[in-house]
Amino acid sequence: MTAVRDPSVRRSVTLFRAFLREQQDPEHVYGLLARDAVAQVARYAPVSGATVADVGGGSGHFTREFRRRGARCFLFEPDPRELHAHGPGPDGAVIADGYLLPLADGAADVCFSSNVLEHVADPPTFLSEMVRVTRPGGLIYVAFTNWYSPWGGHETAPWHYLGHERARARYRRRHGREAKHTVGENLFAVHVGATLRHVRARDDVEIVSARSRYWPFLAGAVTRVPGLREFATWNLLLILRRCPR
Repeated sequence: MTAVRDPSVRRSVTLFRAFLREQQDPEHVYGLLARDAVAQVARYAPVSGATVADVGGGSGHFTREFRRRGARCFLFEPDPRELHAHGPGPDGAVIADGYLLPLADGAADVCFSSNVLEHVADPPTFLSEMVRVTRPGGLIYVAFTNWYSPWGGHETAPWHYLGHERARARYRRRHGREAKHTVGENLFAVHVGATLRHVRARDDVEIVSARSRYWPFLAGAVTRVPGLREFATWNLLLILRRCPR
């Protein structure tokens, strides 16, 4: 299936504006992001009737959108607090570690992960498990916020550029509570260049697309410029296809 470009400036502006309201209106933000992400998947593979594994999908916004569009989608989330953060999780959700998914080899037509890779200590192992559960010829969707992105520190951004501990201290002073994420515990410095080198070195996947997830122009070109890509990509989107065996 030939991919087409995402809608450009209007889409990007809408998403960026929504992100500014994440703390106040998470349902709107994650619902919008889910619709956008599933539409991206649908440009590369059929969604209706597909078996989809949503790995680390939190409270289930992506799973619900896949199901709305006719997929058999199953959510695997390791943290019960995240699963129930915005009410009951979707039916059939499983508490499971992304390093060891309770799925047979090749069980999924699509394996999907949005903004999870920066929260795992061992990204190559996490990616290998996503590949394992995807059938030959199936699609793997991985998007993550890279560390040097302006949003790399998550709620402490952009002060993470001055050091994580300093950024956390500033957050504590301003909000009167600890930041949700701690580097080395539930947030890790994942980089665009290292991730691309790892994926290119694998013999079990091919890269269909490597691009900035949100930029409206030069989305693929920016990921090919060392140095610049670590800042300007914002969020790296990898569309991979599992190679036939």
